[in-house]
Amino acid sequence: AAAAPRSEWVSLARAAARKAADGEAAQLLRELLSFRLADSPYAIPVERVREIVRLRELTHIPRVPRWVLGVVALRGEIVQVVDLRMRLGLATGESTKRSRIIVLHGDDDRITGLLVDAVQDVLRVTEESISPTSGSEMGAVSELCLRGEDFISLVDVDRVLEFRADE
Repeated sequence: AAAAPRSEWVSLARAAARKAADGEAAQLLRELLSFRLADSPYAIPVERVREIVRLRELTHIPRVPRWVLGVVALRGEIVQVVDLRMRLGLATGESTKRSRIIVLHGDDDRITGLLVDAVQDVLRVTEESISPTSGSEMGAVSELCLRGEDFISLVDVDRVLEFRADE
């Protein structure tokens, strides 16, 4: 049998690569930034993340909820920093060299930082691995992601950052 011309093989390879990429895109529905709080895994949608910075000195501000630690200056912008442990009702912990501020995009070009114990990595997960959860941790954890044998709590950033009159 005669071998197929090189251009035919190239077009077949490209078609297979496109098909594989389309199949992967259909499976890959969410990218999540995973981090740790109180030795437990959490995650937020990667599209909400602007950047991740090391913990720096905070300027405390009066008359804000306890979970607002203060503000930091970041390249000329003022970023409010929220203690995510406190906001979720977890035991408070000491900051370490691994502590980070996850700077989030917000509404009206406002940015907010979440203080976490450590940032881990970006996860690519399918919709099948995510399931809704009942209202725990003040309703800030909206979904659970099964990753291997571990569950990762998906934080609803908008709920975490909303102020309530009773705070």
